[in-house]
Amino acid sequence: MLENFSFRTIVEYLPLFGQGLVTTVWLSTLSFVGALIVGIVLCAMNLQRGWLFRVPAKAYIDAVRATPLLAQLYFLYFGLPRLGFVLPELVVGILALSLNSGAYIAEIIRAGILSIPRGQVEASVASGMTYVQRMRLVVLPQAFKVTIPPLLGQAIVLVKDSALLSLISVSELTRAGQLLASDRFMPAEGFLTIAAFYLLLYYGLKGLAGVSSRWLGTAGART
Repeated sequence: MLENFSFRTIVEYLPLFGQGLVTTVWLSTLSFVGALIVGIVLCAMNLQRGWLFRVPAKAYIDAVRATPLLAQLYFLYFGLPRLGFVLPELVVGILALSLNSGAYIAEIIRAGILSIPRGQVEASVASGMTYVQRMRLVVLPQAFKVTIPPLLGQAIVLVKDSALLSLISVSELTRAGQLLASDRFMPAEGFLTIAAFYLLLYYGLKGLAGVSSRWLGTAGART
């Protein structure tokens, strides 16, 4: 069954796959940091009582979650130049991933904050704490423990979503497999190698999520 499968060609293209893997890792890292910033801002807006901040944040979150990432990516890549904004492919890719994942991260953080028992918040209010003190000393430390596992899960989704950037010619991991498939007419070798590398990234992030869950559980038991 594997007699026509060329491992030698895969080895020949390993430097290209390695370069694509490095690009995928740092591109995903930057995008996740950007998504965290977007998510925190959206969450803060969504938790406000006034409609002036809450309604736009909710509308943005709903719009992003209701539309495909590919459509958002194409809008930024093809639509922004028509509006007079021309950005490099890498910047468009990072921006698309950050804006998309930021909507999901906003909901993850909001759920973590709302999971804090109301009585603790009321007790901090009765003790005279300001809003900033309540968030810094009572709410956020507990919400942090709750949100870490789902945030790492969203990071896994973001890494897989980064494969779409190959459609705008970003030289990441999937693009390397496409080049092998087109240069040598070997789609099996190209795309199975891509799958193997993404599997390694998945298990790496999954292991990190498991370690964080055990660490948080141990820390919670100690406290």
